[in-house]
Amino acid sequence: MAIDKFAVEASHIMMFARSVGDENPIYHDADYAAGTEAGSIIAPPTFAQASAQFDPDYFLRPKTGKPWFGSGKEATGIKKEKKEGGSSGAAAGGLHAEQHFEYHRHLKPGDVLTGTTFPGKSWEKESKRAGKLKFSETVTEYRDQNGELVITARGVGVVTEKVIGT
Repeated sequence: MAIDKFAVEASHIMMFARSVGDENPIYHDADYAAGTEAGSIIAPPTFAQASAQFDPDYFLRPKTGKPWFGSGKEATGIKKEKKEGGSSGAAAGGLHAEQHFEYHRHLKPGDVLTGTTFPGKSWEKESKRAGKLKFSETVTEYRDQNGELVITARGVGVVTEKVIGT
């Protein structure tokens, strides 16, 4: 993911907090927030993930005229190809396993972030049901308009050798 410009706005923070069911007034009430240690409205801990909608190549972002997860007749909008013998599905399955956000300071309205993503650690484990599990970490650094590191996000994906439940 490469985010060229993600403007953080108070209304976006408020709507994000509402969408995740967090009614803490520090996310929407400027008067309340002014009396807190942070001193102003701040973004919820997972808010940086909303930056994905500013990445034109983000794979979950809907693209006009193309199949998309959640659209169409199939549950995902993507049709599974039939294998010989009539079964469908891939040889392996993939999941988003973990997400971590390390804040170096509070994210506030008025910040303009850029994000740079690079590979992190990789490792493998054995599973009785799914076979070999291959884990890979992706790290995204979010910097503000002054080039200062604000958030380090780490996502972990896992690919299984066998698909469970098909």
